Amino acid sequence: MTAPSLRCPDCGATYADRWRCECGHPLEYAEQPLPDRPAPDPAAFDTRDGLWSFGEFLPESPPVTLGEGMTPLVDAEAWDAQFKLEYVFPTGSFKDRGATTTVSRAAALGVDTLVEDSSGNAGAAIATYAARAGIDAEIYVPASVKDAKLRAIRRAGATPVRTEGPRQATTDACVEAVERAARSAAEGASCDEPRVTRAGWYASHAWNPAFFAGTATFAYETALQRDWEAPDAVVLPLGHGTLFLGAYRGFRALRDAGWIDGLPRLLGAQAAGTAPIVEALHGADAAAGDNDAADGIQIPEPVRREQILDAIDDTDGDAIALGSDPVESELADLHAAGFYTEPTCAVAPAALREYRERGVLDGDEDVVLPLTGSGLKT
Repeated sequence: MTAPSLRCPDCGATYADRWRCECGHPLEYAEQPLPDRPAPDPAAFDTRDGLWSFGEFLPESPPVTLGEGMTPLVDAEAWDAQFKLEYVFPTGSFKDRGATTTVSRAAALGVDTLVEDSSGNAGAAIATYAARAGIDAEIYVPASVKDAKLRAIRRAGATPVRTEGPRQATTDACVEAVERAARSAAEGASCDEPRVTRAGWYASHAWNPAFFAGTATFAYETALQRDWEAPDAVVLPLGHGTLFLGAYRGFRALRDAGWIDGLPRLLGAQAAGTAPIVEALHGADAAAGDNDAADGIQIPEPVRREQILDAIDDTDGDAIALGSDPVESELADLHAAGFYTEPTCAVAPAALREYRERGVLDGDEDVVLPLTGSGLKT
């Protein structure tokens, strides 16, 4: 098995595989596959392979899969929007989209052990799909990680590595372990032994382009479920931007293939007090505050910050910061309406209300929101 090559969009360097460019920039696929045919009849589109039904857009194969994808798109009358129920995935969050493609790449490369850092959902997803592939996994997590997410990692047979300090300390410890393993492998590998099979392979949901290839399927599914019509806007939680950028790339690929006419506006929702995208767009005052409820998106330095800003600019989008009170209130409303989600998930519906109050969205616009994580994991 082989995996597609990667390219640095900044310096142009290409690699068979690497977690980031030697220049420090995130890598992308050297080529984005696109179908060479018109959009198929939505009623005849075969979705039995879940998100892998969109294989014409996906750079990785064969899949390591648990039947993930094709999450329901339902009307949410109280919000005058449609909710895409991402919390019904096998591990209870949208991170399964990226985990299936990332672990598929790892399997194609012959990886023995993969390493990831996560505040919870991504780690549980990577651990679960690694178990499916028969690959060992070490998941670096903050010491404050929720017990339910820690149990999910352990039950998949992965090794959690708890680290003290802020969220960034978890990433730093993970990266140090990856680089230490790579150095050790380089010193010990024979000429005919691929280094990647000996080293800890970084399955990062922030750095690895395979993860974003997976989250792009959110857009493919949404467009199909709407008969190849993109919504006017999509409101999403925004931390590292894994779903935000995935949606952007997916809708852009659909447009480039001629399957939809244009891009929806992408509107982000960040946690007040940890809102670097909001600060970049609107200044420090707009990002200030506190939001401990939305711990899943408290990312002070997103790896792909410039790409997120470019996506907002390209779609005439925006980002706002919300405090704990509106998120907790929204969470109660979601649960009362039958949507059993985790707290971070409530950021997008709360932001929808705020965007309408500010006049960014009016009542006539067609809006889709992902509900990203299950309340069963809190």
